[in-house]
Amino acid sequence: MNYRLNSYSRYSFTMKVSFKMRKTDKKRENALRTVLTDVCEIAQREYRGFEWLTHLVNYENFPRSLKIICIFNTNADLEQADTSALSELIRENLASIEVKIKDINQHVRFDTEEMCEYENNGKWNERLQ
Repeated sequence: MNYRLNSYSRYSFTMKVSFKMRKTDKKRENALRTVLTDVCEIAQREYRGFEWLTHLVNYENFPRSLKIICIFNTNADLEQADTSALSELIRENLASIEVKIKDINQHVRFDTEEMCEYENNGKWNERLQ
């Protein structure tokens, strides 16, 4: 599958599925990386327990294939978070690079370190596939 995954956080976690990217795909990827890094930094300051985020995308079906996963530390942190506001922050930042998303809720999902540890022994590569 032609998916690309990058994560943004203070932790080192990156998984890339290799495929040939066109020049326009590389430009989109760089722009996405920039705005999602900004979103991550804001979320780490403003949302208790927010840890990191990542995205998956198939550029052959962009932007419909874009999936953004926001990771909180615990289930309690996620339950207390204003996920609607965080989704809107993501939508606004995507719009700033001309990525128009009709229903951001179709593209953003939330998860926790706690659930990954419980269900996947902390193996995010398995969980995100």
